[in-house]
Amino acid sequence: MKGVPFEGWVVAEGISRGDSLSYTVTLPGAAQPISRGWVAGGDSVKVTGLSLERPGLAVTLETPVGSTTTQTRVLPGWLSLLPSIVAITFALLFRHVVISLLAGVWLGALFVYDWNPLTAIARTVDTYIVGAITDPSNAQILIFTFLLGGMVGIISRNGGTHGVVDSITRHAVGPIRGQLAAYVMGLVIFFDDYSNTLIVGSTMRPVTDGLRISREKLAYIVDSTAAPVASIALIGGWIGFEVGLIDGALEPLDLGIEPYVLFVQSIPYRFYPILALAFVFIVIVTNRDYGPMLAAERRAHRDGEVLREGANPASDFDSEVLNPIEGRPRRWWNALVPIGVVAAVTLTGMYTTGRGAVLAAGDPDLGLQNVIANGDSFAALVWGSFAACVVAAVMSLLQRILSLEETMAAWVAGLKAMLFACIVLTLAWSIGLITVEIHTAGYVVNLLTGNLDPRLLPVLVFIMCAFVSFATGTSWGTMAIMMPVVVPLAVALAVDAGLAASAAHTVLVGAVSGVLAGAVWGDHCSPISDTTILSSMATSSDHIDHVRTQIPYALAVGIVGMLVGDIPTAYGFSPWISIVLGTGILLGLIYAVGRRTDSP
Repeated sequence: MKGVPFEGWVVAEGISRGDSLSYTVTLPGAAQPISRGWVAGGDSVKVTGLSLERPGLAVTLETPVGSTTTQTRVLPGWLSLLPSIVAITFALLFRHVVISLLAGVWLGALFVYDWNPLTAIARTVDTYIVGAITDPSNAQILIFTFLLGGMVGIISRNGGTHGVVDSITRHAVGPIRGQLAAYVMGLVIFFDDYSNTLIVGSTMRPVTDGLRISREKLAYIVDSTAAPVASIALIGGWIGFEVGLIDGALEPLDLGIEPYVLFVQSIPYRFYPILALAFVFIVIVTNRDYGPMLAAERRAHRDGEVLREGANPASDFDSEVLNPIEGRPRRWWNALVPIGVVAAVTLTGMYTTGRGAVLAAGDPDLGLQNVIANGDSFAALVWGSFAACVVAAVMSLLQRILSLEETMAAWVAGLKAMLFACIVLTLAWSIGLITVEIHTAGYVVNLLTGNLDPRLLPVLVFIMCAFVSFATGTSWGTMAIMMPVVVPLAVALAVDAGLAASAAHTVLVGAVSGVLAGAVWGDHCSPISDTTILSSMATSSDHIDHVRTQIPYALAVGIVGMLVGDIPTAYGFSPWISIVLGTGILLGLIYAVGRRTDSP
């Protein structure tokens, strides 16, 4: 790409391994050689700092036995942006992330393989998609995601998940306690946002109807505790996807950063999901609302109308996979024990592999942080999810809640529920390979160098991802499109600005959190988002009413998160203080503009 640095290799072929040649690499018009040195027979030497400004320029290699000129195709730098732009534009037009990512991968392959559309199709499949799947780390993440889905299928079918719900709902007395019960269940069912939405919404609907709580308020509670809690949970369907994206973006940079550790470090910087969870609690315990939600709550409280007159509630969502078999026990431990097994086995696996790696490297530091940082998180996640599947299945069989056939059917149904996520993840890795090959980040860095303070990147990334996610209705698709571009951009901008290592790492963590948090905000608010639609369906709320009442709350949380979180923490402010400060501001906001639902 024009003006974008690239790498080359000097390869010594045709001479014996005992011999070596001196070489000099030059570019047209350059005052000094780009590289010079010696290369042994059969070996190669990497040459960096290559950059061409005009099509037709060549790289010349001179040796004592002759010289050779390598003709290099030079494309306009802006073409490196097109795969990502096309992916985003197609997502806006077609609202389908698979088509969008496929189009982006194909377009990048078209540039790489000399504008041949048929070759680009073939390379999309046999090079980029196959390459993404066959990468060992990627394969481990796919297996983990499928196995976790299988575990969720079993514990949903054996009544374990519903047992957790039943244990909580016994204490739901009065409007505030009823809302708190829904909120607590949303926190407990953290491992999957779909399961969270469908189970909590359908279970609490008759409870909240009896307590004169509007369907809009229940839908807000359900929606605001589904994706936000799932996105920051250390165990669940999201973590494999998020860690996989981070790994795919970090791998070409060779920074020596463990993706799982970076994921954990980003959690306190994800101000939107954290403050969204805090704001739901504030709204519930203060019994205050504002905007359209206040009107909905007063209508339900005074007149007992949980739906407004003329509303068109969505259909009840009834899934056999998520419902326990009629007449069989619903025991909460059938869900919590397998979930605990995931946590225990994963942490043990990371510690064991990390300790082995530290000892093998001769590092005397056997502290927990260093050991975990060097652990094989992907292998540990696979072990944990597999062990959880076995435990969930054995518990179901020993208690005779499910037969072997029913257990396997539930497990397979859980695997199927994760298929789309794995397809999107594979295509995300594929477009990540493309963006590396055509130097997308390098071109963007060249554009922004000297024009953007890297510490503003986290908040700008949050805004950009929030917009894309809102327009497309998918948080995972937004993460897949943006993560491969944002991570190398954050690293390069920090280096170019000369930031200290700690400050540069803070920018990187903030940029990663900006992608993950911004994608959740857009997905949370978008009327075409699957979780927003499912929240309306599970609670039998009018879908447009749900969106209309939720957006003012989400906007408030998003703005506060940016002002007290994303911006100051990029300059070194503590994220924990930002969370406390943001919670205090939201508490003041609800008292300033909110009104009690039981007052005139």
